[in-house]
Amino acid sequence: MWSRVRRAGVVTALVLPCSLSAVQSAHAALGGAPMSPPADASVSSHKFQPADTSANTVMRSASGAASSASASASYTVRETTLGNGTVVREYLAADGTVFGIAWSGPQMPDLNEMLGSYFPQYVAGVKAARAARGGARGPVAVDQSTLVVQSGGHMGAFSGRAWLPPALPAGVTSSDIQ
Repeated sequence: MWSRVRRAGVVTALVLPCSLSAVQSAHAALGGAPMSPPADASVSSHKFQPADTSANTVMRSASGAASSASASASYTVRETTLGNGTVVREYLAADGTVFGIAWSGPQMPDLNEMLGSYFPQYVAGVKAARAARGGARGPVAVDQSTLVVQSGGHMGAFSGRAWLPPALPAGVTSSDIQ
């Protein structure tokens, strides 16, 4: 008996650090602070005017240098490219709170981590949508008054977006979250 317990302890001691180092954690949370990017990630930030989110956008680099005469912005898009190639875009209100997240890439991000305290609401919404479809699997969108999540794709090509409708800054619409 002692040998089994000891063997299990040794295996756990060897496997746990390896598995923890393999996990690429982003630590973003919808409704909270932006992610702390992993060491192998690259990050850029862009500030946007709410009335014009396309051609006349005010863009700022991470250093803060403006590429337009306007110095004000209603929200910031912080784009992080993870080492695995997945791109996560966080949409930050003026106070730094994440009101939207979008992702695309070869691996699905950890939605539990990305949605933070909204993850249980998302899971309940997915279960309800699947139940309404007779248990059928496949892409499901959760569209509620306080949370919207759209996710889909296939192995090697995932994409999605999530946002908090009540937290969208003035002039920002769901189509701005891409």
